[in-house]
Amino acid sequence: MTIHQIRKAYLNFFEKQGHHIIPSSSLLPENDPTTLFTGSGMQPMVPFLLGEKHPDGVRISDSQKCFRSQDIEEVGDNRHTTFFEMLGNWSLGDYFKQEQIPWIFEFLTEEIGLDAKNLYITVFRGNKELGIERDTESVQLWKDVFASKGIEAKDIDFAERDGMQDGRIFYYDESKNWWSRSGVPKNMPVGEPGGPDSEMFWDFGAELGLHETSLFKDEPCHVNCDCGRFLEIGNSVFMEYRKTESGFEALPNKNVDFGGGLERMAAAVNGDPDIFRISVFTKALQALQDQSGSTYGENEQETKGFRVVLDHIRAATFLIGDGIVPSNKDQGYFVRRLIRRAIRFGKRLGVEKGFTARIAEAFIEEYVESYPSLQEKKHIIVDELSREEDRFMKTLEKGEKEFEKIRLEGVVSGKDAFILYSTYGFPLELTTEMVEEAGEQIDLETFKKEFEEHRAMSRAGSEQKFTGGLADHSDATVKLHTATHMLHQALRTVLGDHVFQKGSNITPERLRFDFSHSDKMTDEEKHRVEEIVNEQIHKDLPVHYEVLDLNEAKKRGAVGVFDDKYAQLGGKIKVYFIGEQVTGEYFSTEVCGGPHVERTGSMGIFRIKKEESVAAGVRRIKAVLE
Repeated sequence: MTIHQIRKAYLNFFEKQGHHIIPSSSLLPENDPTTLFTGSGMQPMVPFLLGEKHPDGVRISDSQKCFRSQDIEEVGDNRHTTFFEMLGNWSLGDYFKQEQIPWIFEFLTEEIGLDAKNLYITVFRGNKELGIERDTESVQLWKDVFASKGIEAKDIDFAERDGMQDGRIFYYDESKNWWSRSGVPKNMPVGEPGGPDSEMFWDFGAELGLHETSLFKDEPCHVNCDCGRFLEIGNSVFMEYRKTESGFEALPNKNVDFGGGLERMAAAVNGDPDIFRISVFTKALQALQDQSGSTYGENEQETKGFRVVLDHIRAATFLIGDGIVPSNKDQGYFVRRLIRRAIRFGKRLGVEKGFTARIAEAFIEEYVESYPSLQEKKHIIVDELSREEDRFMKTLEKGEKEFEKIRLEGVVSGKDAFILYSTYGFPLELTTEMVEEAGEQIDLETFKKEFEEHRAMSRAGSEQKFTGGLADHSDATVKLHTATHMLHQALRTVLGDHVFQKGSNITPERLRFDFSHSDKMTDEEKHRVEEIVNEQIHKDLPVHYEVLDLNEAKKRGAVGVFDDKYAQLGGKIKVYFIGEQVTGEYFSTEVCGGPHVERTGSMGIFRIKKEESVAAGVRRIKAVLE
C-alpha cells in the first residue's frame, strides 16, 4: 500500500467509528510563541485535550503534516525524516482504552494487513512512589486482541535489562511510556493532566541481523533498542490523571490521543526498515539517480546523500507551500538550512545545477491528489528553491575563497569555522572535510559554543517543549491577540487585499505580526493603520465568534487560511467577528481559535513600534497597547 492508500484507509476506518475528519493544520503554528513549527499531530489539538470544546465534537481524526527541525542532523540513516505525517484519532472525554486498543489493532491487522506476529507493544510500568499503578488494564486488552489471532501475548518487565524473553507486551518506566506537556510525572506542575501511553512496534525480523551489526550489539535487544530491528509505528496516550498537591488523582473526563507515523506504517507494510524505499520517494529518487548517475543503496556515503536530499527537499517543498520562505530568521532560517544542506549533499552526488526544483516537482506530482495546494503554489516553490540554489552556489565560492585566506594565516580554529558558517553560510561539514584533508582537526567544542549562542537568538525557542496556544491567557495577551486581528484588517484597508497573515508571536508585552507585502511602509501608511485600529477601539465594538462551515465563512467574508480539505471533508471553522452583531457591520471577520476580548474599548491605545523586512515579500510589525 502507498501512504496515500494507508491515509485514506485510516480516515475512512475512524469515520466509520463516528469520528469527524478534520484537515491538516499548517506547518506554521497559529499564535504560538513557544515553537516555530507544527511538530506533532497532537500539537493543534492541545487546547481541546485540555478542556476547550472542539467545534466538530468529541471524536476527531486527521492526518497532520509535521516538521521537526531538531532532526535535521539525524537525517541520513534509514528512518529519520524532518517532514512526516501523523495519523491521529482523539476521544475528548468520550471513549477510552476499551475501544481504542481493539480499534487500532483492527486497523493495523485488518485494514492495512500487518501480520500480528510482527507487532509488539509497550505499556507503563507504574510508579509506586507517585502512587500511579502499572497499566494492567491496557495489558489485558492487548492480550485479548492478540488472542483473537491465536497469539499468546506474554507480558515482560525489564526487557531493557534482560532482553525479550519471548514476550509480546513490555513494561517501561515514565521516560518511555508516559505523556504530559511537562514530560515525566515529577516535572508536572500542580493541575497539569497526563497519563500512560501504549506504543506499537513493528519487528522487521531478527534474521536481518540488524542488532548484531549495530552499536548496541553488546546489549540485550528489546523493542526500544535503537538497533533498527524494531520501529515504533503508533502510540495511544491515555490522559487519565491530574497532578495535585498530594500526588495524582483520576480525571473526571479522560481523553485518548493516538498518533501513528504514516511513513513508518508504510515501511512496515513494505517489509523494509528503510523508509526511503516507500513509494512516496520513488519518483524523486529516480530523478535524483538520473541526474547523479549513481544508484541508491550501492554505496554507504552516496546513500546518505540521497536520503538527505530527498528528505530536505520534500520538507522544503511543504514548508514553502505553507508560506515559509528561506531567510536568516525564525522559520525561514530552517528552510534555508534544509535547502543548502541538500545542495551540499547533491553536489557530492555530482548532480547538475538546478536539481532542487526538479526534485520538488517530483514530490508535488506525488502529493498533488492529497495536497492540491502544492500544485497551486508550484511556481512559488520552484522559484524559491531555484533562487536559493543560485545564492548558495555563489556562497560556496565565496566561502572557499575565505577558507583559503584563513588557511594561509595558520590553523583553522573552531571560531573560524563558525565565522565561515554564520557569515558565509559555509557548512561545518565542508570546513571539517577540508581541514581534515590537510591532516588537521577543528576545535568542535568552540564551534558548538559559538553555535549554541547563535541558535539561542535565531531559533526563538523552537527547541522548547510545546505548551499550546498563546504565551499565556493573561488579560494583556488576550488584548494584544485581538489587536492582531484589527491590525490585519487595517493593513488590508491601507495597503490592499494582497495582505495576509504570515505568522504572529504574542506575549503580554507586545505583538509581532508578519504579513505579505513587498515594500517598506511609509510613515503615512503606518500612521493611517494606527488611526484605523484606534478608531475601532474607541468605538468599543463587541467581539463574538461563530462556528461555520467553509462556504458560509467565505460567504461572510472571513479572512484566513482555508485548507483544501475543508471543501472535501466538510470541516467547520471558528470565525471571530469584531463589530455590531445586530446590524451585521463588522470591522474584522477572521478565522481563529481565540481567545479575544469581549469589547474593544478595554484595549487601550495601539502603537506601532517597528516595521521591517523578514524575507522576500514578507514584512513584520511590532506593536504595543498603551
